[in-house]
Amino acid sequence: MSFKMPEQGRDWDSLRQEMETRSGNDVKWRDGKTAVYVFNAGPDVARVQKEAYTMFMSENGLGPMAFPSLKQMEDEVVGMGLGLLHAPEGAAGNITSGGTDSITMAIKTARDYARAEGKLKGQPNIVAPWSAHPAFDKAAKMMDMEIRRIACGPDFLADAAAMGSAIDDNTIMLVGSAPCFPYGLVDPIERLGAVAEAHGTWLHVDACVGGYFAPFAKMNGAPLHAFDFEVPAVKSISADLHKYGYAAKGASTVLFRSAELQSYMIFDCADWPGGRMITPTLAGTRPGGAIAAAWAVMNYLGVEGYKEKQGIVCAVREHIETGVKRMGFKIVGKPLLGLVAFYHPKYDAFALWGKMAERGWMTSVTTEPKSLHLMLSPFHAAVQDLYLADLQASMAEIDADGAGDVKEVRYS
Repeated sequence: MSFKMPEQGRDWDSLRQEMETRSGNDVKWRDGKTAVYVFNAGPDVARVQKEAYTMFMSENGLGPMAFPSLKQMEDEVVGMGLGLLHAPEGAAGNITSGGTDSITMAIKTARDYARAEGKLKGQPNIVAPWSAHPAFDKAAKMMDMEIRRIACGPDFLADAAAMGSAIDDNTIMLVGSAPCFPYGLVDPIERLGAVAEAHGTWLHVDACVGGYFAPFAKMNGAPLHAFDFEVPAVKSISADLHKYGYAAKGASTVLFRSAELQSYMIFDCADWPGGRMITPTLAGTRPGGAIAAAWAVMNYLGVEGYKEKQGIVCAVREHIETGVKRMGFKIVGKPLLGLVAFYHPKYDAFALWGKMAERGWMTSVTTEPKSLHLMLSPFHAAVQDLYLADLQASMAEIDADGAGDVKEVRYS
């Protein structure tokens, strides 16, 4: 593929029109038929995101002396995250570009901490459940680490005992998810914490999906066990602002139990002609717009706004669970947040996914067990019954091809 820059520039009106035409083949997420990639909290939140982002789109988080406003907003966003996740006095963190960035920096920090403590004798390794995000594998490859993925238990949760058996002197991190992406289930962080304490191992909680969702779901009555800094062994947490924090992409947070632990993340270089450079995360330049949008949305919604949004999402999940169960689907585990996976003993999940895609739905699948997968947003309350009706119609189409009949079920 080759493409040359045009000799002469074009006017913005024609460029905008071409961009709109190109986007015509993208998923119509504003219609509510997308349950992955996008977190639609409504047009009012979208307006806050956009206007706050553009106000600071040229500012650079690399220069806190030049842009103290960004430093102040980052500190306040991090402070709100630490407060929500029961961090102790003296905890610290930073805004990153996304979940992979946050996970990578947490792993780098845990490795450098282990080195400083004289704990490493050979190649570092990470012990994680099979359900953990591939970002851990990516970071391990970048830093020449071994990752040991341990099979989940029959409840699809991390098997704390089996993971403990995989720990050795070169284990720099034990991983739990809150929740994991494939199943939407929160691992038993308290049990993982006991294992981490017994082995003197760093415990990281990947709450990229749930960090800015689970606290409010818990306030609304969701029966969640402790999953954050409330568990003493948890040393770091990754939590994405651009997921259920409803901030503009890309914005996440990496949080540490103490500023001392955070210090092992910091990059500090003075051996070049440009003077000393200090950066907290992998990035040098950090978009000011992402920081500003996160700050603006968090202050716009506040605790009550987030409780309302997360309450809507959980209600949609429960409604869809009830509907698919009536059709004969089985729910994977016992989800409590905004993700759900479900499978049918008769219908192939990938075939159903294809039929739903023909109806305009862009969702996910899980490979084992082969399941349909939804990551729900508040806007899905408006289309939840349409989803169920389309799913039943898809099953009927498959039946028409010879798989048998499905009894009609009403959902509203």
